Amino acid sequence: MRALTWHGKHNVQVDTVPDPQIVNPRDAIIKITATAICGSDLHLYDSVIPGMSNGDILGHEFMGEVVEIGRGNTSLQVGRKVVVPFVIACGSCFHCGKQQFSACDNSNPADKSDASEIVYGYPAAGLFGYSHLTGGYAGGQAEYVRVPYSDVGPIVVPDGIEDERVLFLSDIFPTGWMAAENAEIEPGDTVAIWGCGPVGLFAIKSARLMGAGRIIAIDHHPRRLELAKANGAEVLNYHEVKVREALMEMTAGIGPDACIDAVGMEAHGFSPDNIIDAVKQETKLGTDRQHVLRETIMACRKGGRVSIPGVYGGIGDKLPIGALMQKGLTIKTGQTHVQKYLPQLLELVMDGKIDTTDLISHRLPLEQAPEAYKNFHDNPNEWTKVVLKPHG
Repeated sequence: MRALTWHGKHNVQVDTVPDPQIVNPRDAIIKITATAICGSDLHLYDSVIPGMSNGDILGHEFMGEVVEIGRGNTSLQVGRKVVVPFVIACGSCFHCGKQQFSACDNSNPADKSDASEIVYGYPAAGLFGYSHLTGGYAGGQAEYVRVPYSDVGPIVVPDGIEDERVLFLSDIFPTGWMAAENAEIEPGDTVAIWGCGPVGLFAIKSARLMGAGRIIAIDHHPRRLELAKANGAEVLNYHEVKVREALMEMTAGIGPDACIDAVGMEAHGFSPDNIIDAVKQETKLGTDRQHVLRETIMACRKGGRVSIPGVYGGIGDKLPIGALMQKGLTIKTGQTHVQKYLPQLLELVMDGKIDTTDLISHRLPLEQAPEAYKNFHDNPNEWTKVVLKPHG
């Protein structure tokens, strides 16, 4: 089959690789009908996430048709179309029992989990196409993919619904939803969201549905700010204003009730702290550029909440821990418990209460994935979201 593979920093290629096979009784093989490039894929493209190996198959946002199931799977049928969560979860461990699926204890194989335990204190859950720290599983930017624990993750979608309406249930819609949920939004709250990429846009949509009175979106790309505005947000261009001062002015000196960092470990801009972070990242003296996280902590009102859906992968410094403590802030973060949210969010899509397609800028065949990665990385204003079609 054809699949997009990683070969180092800014080097991805579409190669011919072996077809996936059933390995365990609960496996399924999915013929990919649509897959997408995620902003967090760019962390792999930039080679800032450790644990990648030459030839790894990328991609964690995908859906498709079930073409084969293991003998232990009684929940799926061949021929049905499913959306697959990017998180791999067993469904029966302590954490899955609490619906903390992204903390699953069993989905990261024993021969892989030691590395993440060293880095994070405990083994990470398995993720598709996202380094050997998270299991080394082949991703879904391919013609076919093996799905472990397929009786727990994939959700069957109704016949006749267009792929693009449900594709983002695999990651960015649940991630934006959980970001807003972690912000503990109360009716009428002012919510500030850093980053108007796909996750930030879904956080805006979700915050609106959860009753936020006012949403303020922060970015500098005109097209992304336009999308945020179209979804009901007021916008700030951080090239034109001092963000914290602007937020104070807009909230009568109180500050936002909740702040959401939808940027993560590769914050941009020329603030002194970010320049230092960038130098440390390039020289391997640090891993994460956390300017946005610092700014959310400083900007949030006293007693407010900070939600962090943006990916952080390693070590950072210069966090304003004093402000965090003295202001009494609550922080919630984590990889998304996708399986927990799928039924509810599929219903929102089917009821027409949310548009999941307005952020798509490009639709391309899988063979053009290397070009798509380069443009998504280099031209984020025009390339807001890319959907790839492996089978035309």
